[in-house]
Amino acid sequence: MARKVLVLAEVRESALRNVSFEAIAAGKTVAEGGEVVSVLVGDGVKELANELIAYGADRVITVEDSKLANYTPDGYAQAFLAVVAAEKPEAIVIGHTALGKDLSPKLAAKLDSGLISDVTAVESTGGNLVFTRPIYSGKAFEKKIVTDGLIFATVRPNNISPLEKDPSRSGDVTAVQAEIKDLRTIVSDIVRKASQGVDLSEAKVVIAGGRGVKSEDGFKPLQELANVLGGAVGASRGACDAEYCDYSLQIGQTGKVVTPDLYIACGISGAIQHLAGMSNSKVIVAINKDPEANIFKVADYGIVGDLFEVVPMLTEEFRKLKVHSS
Repeated sequence: MARKVLVLAEVRESALRNVSFEAIAAGKTVAEGGEVVSVLVGDGVKELANELIAYGADRVITVEDSKLANYTPDGYAQAFLAVVAAEKPEAIVIGHTALGKDLSPKLAAKLDSGLISDVTAVESTGGNLVFTRPIYSGKAFEKKIVTDGLIFATVRPNNISPLEKDPSRSGDVTAVQAEIKDLRTIVSDIVRKASQGVDLSEAKVVIAGGRGVKSEDGFKPLQELANVLGGAVGASRGACDAEYCDYSLQIGQTGKVVTPDLYIACGISGAIQHLAGMSNSKVIVAINKDPEANIFKVADYGIVGDLFEVVPMLTEEFRKLKVHSS
């Protein structure tokens, strides 16, 4: 059954987030030969439309207003619902990001729709669209189908591969006017924490530290390894509670959920709350002095040793490999 699918594109610091392209790829599967329409919400975002088309969107609709320069749930909901009213889609796909997790329940309630959240895979089987999502903190997976009404899903970053970029693709870019009013939240200023490197939630490589790093300085070898591998640094809640790093780096049930291609856990014991945020990583490497540490139960590769000896050795070896391959 061919469907029209609306896909919300996410913009951060005037650039499209990678999850926007992953959501388009998921939208293609949901559309089953129908039309995928990407929606850009913001202020001065029209120039990003062609990139969405290059990644598979058939059309792009922009909703621009100075009140949409920064995300607010009321503003974005009004903008997106104006597009829904104009397009009348059969399905909606949004990234399962901080923005998506905040906005999607509000939209579902307004549309009197169900919502399948945190989807890691979409497939068409036996005439049905089957959505796979983790449950019980990632210890099991469930498959869901929508039998009636609007299909609405959020997709977890780094799980559905984007389509190959094709700059030669063409598609219409149109604008929808939305009256943005009665905002209950106004962003007057944004103070960003000093950070470097890759966005943790979209990183393909994550180097994470736990209490075993012992101090704030203990994260320096991890950052060095992350820089060599083009990855990001994360942390367990224990490391954050001990004030070794900022809570923005926390991975786990009460932090960020990451699914990188490579996850290197350094000095992390492997509490179930932490495993809930990283156990779906494609390859997990654990470095810990305790051979009985729980992290080794989920690791694909384990190194029993002092992280302050092992991490610098890994960094040096990866540097050599990069030099030889260049």
